[in-house]
This record gives sequence, C-alpha cells and structure tokens, in this order.
Amino acid sequence: MGFLVDSHKGGCGVGGGGGGCFRSLIRRKQVDSVHSKAPGHHRLAKELSILHLIAIGVGSTIGAGVYILVGTVAREHSGPALFISFLVAGIAAALSAFCYAELASRCPSAGSAYHYSYICVGEGVAWLIGWALILEYTIGGSAVARGISPNLALFFGGQDNLPTFLARQHIPGLDVVVDPCAAVLVLVVTGLLCVGIKESTLAQAIVTSINVCAMLFIIIAGTYLGFKTGWAGYELPTGYFPFGVDGMLAGSATVFFAYIGFDSVASTAEEVKNPQRDLPLGIGLSLSICCSLYMLVSVVIVGLVPYYAMDPDTPISSAFSVHGMQWAAYLITAGAVMALCSTLMGSMLPQPRILMAMARDGLLPSFFSDVNRSTQVPVKSTLVTGFGAAVLSFFMDVSQLAGMVSVGTLLAFTMVAISVLILRYVPPDEVPFPSSLQETIDSVSLRYSSQDVYEEKAAIHAGTSKDSKLPLLGKAKTIEYPLLVKQEAQSNFVLNEGKRREIAGWTIAATCIGAVLLTYAASDLSLPSPLRFTTCGVGGALLLSGLIVLTCIEQDDARHSFGHSGGFICPFVPLLPIVCILVNIYLLINLGAATWTRVSVWLIVGVLVYVFYGRKHSSLLDAVYVPATHADEIYRSSGESLA
Repeated sequence: MGFLVDSHKGGCGVGGGGGGCFRSLIRRKQVDSVHSKAPGHHRLAKELSILHLIAIGVGSTIGAGVYILVGTVAREHSGPALFISFLVAGIAAALSAFCYAELASRCPSAGSAYHYSYICVGEGVAWLIGWALILEYTIGGSAVARGISPNLALFFGGQDNLPTFLARQHIPGLDVVVDPCAAVLVLVVTGLLCVGIKESTLAQAIVTSINVCAMLFIIIAGTYLGFKTGWAGYELPTGYFPFGVDGMLAGSATVFFAYIGFDSVASTAEEVKNPQRDLPLGIGLSLSICCSLYMLVSVVIVGLVPYYAMDPDTPISSAFSVHGMQWAAYLITAGAVMALCSTLMGSMLPQPRILMAMARDGLLPSFFSDVNRSTQVPVKSTLVTGFGAAVLSFFMDVSQLAGMVSVGTLLAFTMVAISVLILRYVPPDEVPFPSSLQETIDSVSLRYSSQDVYEEKAAIHAGTSKDSKLPLLGKAKTIEYPLLVKQEAQSNFVLNEGKRREIAGWTIAATCIGAVLLTYAASDLSLPSPLRFTTCGVGGALLLSGLIVLTCIEQDDARHSFGHSGGFICPFVPLLPIVCILVNIYLLINLGAATWTRVSVWLIVGVLVYVFYGRKHSSLLDAVYVPATHADEIYRSSGESLA
C-alpha cells in the first residue's frame, strides 16, 4: 500500500488545536546533503583550512580572563593545585568538544548548535538555542570590548592619561559612562568581518599569535625565575591542596568558562574546505593548545609567589615585579589587550552565521540570510550585529550581565550532547519535502503500492496454480508463499525496530531528567535533608538506569548513513555524552537566580517572536514528511535541487 506520508502542518488557533502547536515544535529539518541547497542564496566561501580553524579556536578561547583568573582561583579555591583545576576543567570541556566534532563533521553547515538541534531534536528547542546564542554573542562581544580601554590605560600611566577619544566619559544628565574606545573597536572588527572570512581569520591569527607569544614569555621567563629562586610557591606547609580536593574541584568549575570559545570553530563549518577532516582536528587541537598554555602558566605563576600572597587583580604582573622584572608588565598587558581583541573577533564571528541559518529556515526575516556576492559573507547580518554590539558597548556597563553569556554556551553544550545520543539511537527516519513535490511523492508512493499488490497477487496465484491438483487438497497446506513470508518477516522487524527506538527515546529523556534532579538536589543546600536525599536518589537512579539501558541496547544502523559519512565518531557513547550532560547541567544550575531571571526575560521574548513570526514563516510549515529510505528516489524523480 505504498509508504506513509505525513505533514507537520498545524495551527494553534481554534481550529488547529494544541496538537498543531506541539507538532510545529518537534518538526525537524533535513541534514545537509547535495540535495539541500538553499535556493536563491549564495553559498559562503569555502576558504578555511585547519590552520585557520586553530587560529579561530585559540583566539576565541584564550581571553584576558586568564591573566586575572589564575590569581583569584588560586587564592580562593585551588592553591598550588591550580594546574590540576585547569586540567579537570579541560577534560570536562573536551567532552563537549568530542560531541561538537562528530556533529560538525556530519552536518557541516552554518548555525552550530542551533543547526544540530534543529536536525536532531526539533524546531522549538532549536529556536531557543539560537535565541540564547544571539544573547551570548551580543553581550559577550560588548563585555570584551568594554574591557579593552582599562588595559590600554596601563600603557599611558593610568585611566586619566588616556587620549580623549579613547577614555571613558561620564555623561551627568544620563548618569551613563560611555566607552568610545569599545564602540570603535567593535566597528573596526565588524568592517574586518565584512571583507571576507579568509581576511578576518588572518587578522585574528596575527593577533592570537601575539597573545600566545606573551604567554610563552610568561612560561619561559617564569620557569627561569622559578629555578633561580627555588619555587617558593610550592614550599608551603599546607601542601598542594590547602583547600582540599573539594576546593580544587570548585576551582575547576570556575576556570571551566576559560575554555568557552572552541564552539566558534563549529560555526564556520560551511566555510571549511574539508570539513570531515579539518573540523574535528581544529576543535581538538584548539582545545589542546589552550589547555596546555593554561596549565603551564598556572604551574609557573603559582610557583613564583605563594598562592595567598597573589594580587587578585594583576597576579602575573605582580609575580614578575616581586622578582625585579617590572618591565614585564608591559609585555603581559600587551598580551592581555591582544587576547581581548582576538576574543572580540571570536565573539562577533559566529553570530551573523547563526542569524543567517535561522533566516534560511524561515524563523527570521530573509534579510539576515543574504550573502554578499563578492565577499561571500553575510554582510547584512554582520552589520546589524556589529552595530548592536557597538551601541551596547558604548552606552552600557555590561559587566553585571556577563553571567548571561554562560547560559547560552552551556545550553548549547547540553543540547549538542543530547543530539549525539539521538543521532546514535533514534536518528530522524523521515525527510521533509516541500509541498510543491506532492505529485512526485504521490507517484513514487503509488509505484510502491502497485508493486506490493502485484507481489501479493503473484504469491496467491502461485498457491492456486495447476501444479496444485485438487485431489491433493491436504497437501495444499504445505504450499509456501515466499513473498508473503518475506513481507511478514519484514513487518516483524519493523515492529521490533520501532520498539527499540521507543525505548531508546524514553531512556534518553529519563536520563536528562535524572541529570537535572541529581544536580539540582546536590547544589541546593536549602532543601530539607529528606527531600534532598530522596531527589538525589531518584535522579541518580534515573541517570544510572539510563546509562545501563543505552549501553545494552543496540545503536541504530541508520547512524552510519546519517549526514556526511567518513568524519569523526564520538567515542564512549553513551557514557561520554551523558557525563557531558551532567557536567553542563550542574554548571547551569549553579549560575545563580539573578542570572536565570535575566535570561528568562530574554527567552520569553524569544518565545513570543517564535509564536508570532517564526512558527508561521518556517520553511517546514507546509513540508511533507516521507520515510528516509525513499528520499533519494523522490529526488531522482523530481530532478530538482531542494532546500
């Protein structure tokens, strides 16, 4: 009778009911393929190699925070074990990096976590991830830009000696401190990004190289001073763990955010020459370089000065000044300024591409999806985001909003890990087609229907042929119908496969719920002890049972052909993604109520935008879903290149 054809079209009005709303939230788009080219839009330029990706990854990750973070974390949490805190945090970040590497190589298109969520989870979750990432990159870029002028002031002998066009100015009537230097730098970076991806990445590589050279100077010169003075920071009666293992782990949770930035590499997937090879290598090498530099710097600085004597504001410069190298402060400050400039580029690079991806899918106006013919970058999206970040950095002190940056990143990390589990156990088995191909879909379905009827008639005719003589009616029962048996066996297989997918889907959901319950109960000390321990037990049981079930059942065979094959495969599934989900949810819950209150306002605005615009203009609004096994035949029959 052919194959099942479905449509996810539905409304939220009186006639549509609530089912249409829900189905619009879970509709999923097709993974990238040769068939899914965006019509009417120019493609982004494929210019990036693995060296470009490393420059983007390292430049986006190593910010000026590390120049301050080592002092704060060593004094309050880790002590001499600071380098172990960086190592543990690096391992935790590597869990997300493994998940990103597989999805980036399988689905090499612009949009990063938004794109992966749309393919694996659904439109509603993808929209929230994209909306949260817009907030992250806007506030992140503005906060970084506002931090450049105080560092530049060190070269001029203080904030008061800065030139007028660079110094912050207070406007009495509005009670606002404006930062022209921040706004100018944002506009300069915006113009650079509009020139072309290769040119902007080259500039970021130069700036990043200067920053890395400054860190190498800290490591080499600091090692020389350490051996010369006897590593006073490690000769302490309190040992290497003055705050205990708990303090070291608390330090790891703090320095984890120093690794945020490698996901910028995934946002450029569409512009990479060889994404299956270069994207995983770019993500992995970037994270490895950052982790190595962080650990070496922390080993040196903690050894030069006892952790309790560190200056919390300028720990590295102060450590060198104690040993008579005051001039090193200028090199370190230059490295910090270059780190901020590089991080600013890394913050502003992904956002236009996420806006472009959302506009391609119809969730935002098509204005954002335009790609310039000559530069092959989304110039309009880049200008809009650059202007918005410049205004924000000029007028607002966004330091209080800095915590909101982490929400978007951690939500993206969590959803990418969930997407890996979905891809392995319940990959999408339907492909959306535009309603304009309804006739082609019907003809292919009719062809299968006719073939099924013909096979059934052939089987029945074989049982009533003249080889089966009437006097031998008793023997007629032994006549076999191979085609019918084959179809029956196939139906049983499909039924078993359906049960496996259902079990896997509910298990993934239960595992995520268990992670939320466990981390919330472990973090909220205000809960009554019985309730807290009960919640921890339930969450831990769900988490552990989910891990056991997913380990025992087989992964879906369709994972081998999902997306672009031949790329990186995430190891230790399901253990690695589940641990990744647990770590990221723990960090999300511990961001604080004030941060979540601010983020909730932004997310509510995003829900309203989606309900009144995105849902009604989605490219999947009139899509017709057919089984993935018949997709290639429909493409061949249509002879068209589809979005």
